[in-house]
This record gives sequence, C-alpha cells and structure tokens, in this order.
Amino acid sequence: MRTRLERSVDIDVPADEVWQHVTDWPRQDEWIPQTRVENVDDARSLGGRFRAWSGIGPVGFWDPMTITAWERTADGGGRCEVLHRGAVVKGEGEFSVVARGEHASTFVWAEVVVIPFGALGAAGFRVVRPVVEWLLDKGLGTLRGQVERESAARRGR
Repeated sequence: MRTRLERSVDIDVPADEVWQHVTDWPRQDEWIPQTRVENVDDARSLGGRFRAWSGIGPVGFWDPMTITAWERTADGGGRCEVLHRGAVVKGEGEFSVVARGEHASTFVWAEVVVIPFGALGAAGFRVVRPVVEWLLDKGLGTLRGQVERESAARRGR
C-alpha cells in the first residue's frame, strides 16, 4: 500500500532564502525531529545523493535518497523530488518552495511512502499517522522560526 502525507508552512521570508535553507541537507537535523542528514555527493542537482539517519541514538536506520527532480523557478522558489532507496523507507519525497510575493513563501513537504505488511501495516499506519503528522508540523514550525530569525539577523532587524 502507498499513502501520501503532505504538510506545509507559510514563512515570512523570500522564496530563495527558504529554498537555500531547506536544500542544505545537513541542516535538516536542526528542524526535522530525530534525524541527521549527510551529503553523499554534491546533492544540489539531479542525480545528487544524500542520506538521513532517523532514530534515537544508535537505534534507527539509514534512509539513502537520490534526487530525481530539481527545478528552480524565476521567483526564487523551486521543487526537489527524491527517491527513498533504503531498506526501511521506500517511496518518493518532495520539497517545494512557492513564492507568495517578494518577501514571503510557502514550503510544502510531501511524502508518498510504501507501507509494508499489507492490511496489517495499513491498519498500523492509520494509528500512527496523527503522530507522524504532528512531528512533521512540529518540524515545520521549527523551520519557520529558524529561517525567519536568520533572515531578520541578516537584514539587521
């Protein structure tokens, strides 16, 4: 079974600044709970690779990803799709930054994940889905605060 998760957050920062922040893969550990990210190569274009460790301490798993789409828009936004290639997480992910005028943007995070174990896995995911969504929303709130503070500091506010 495949299921789609999508969450978004409005950020009062220009799209290009948000794009630069969310595609700085190693910085994701600052806003994605229980995750550490490492570049495998350049990881800033089509075919780039990075990997994420998700877990608590030594208990967790690696999630290797390959960039399958990398598109920038004239207004500073963009879209990046990845293929999750790990043993635990399978599916596709997408980050999009959409400009909302000159000084604001919306960040959209979507995942299409493969739920293992058939009907049993689907039932289990229905139980944990609200927790997963809460964690994603918490991470997006942290991201918004971080990007807005850094942008204000750069502008001397």
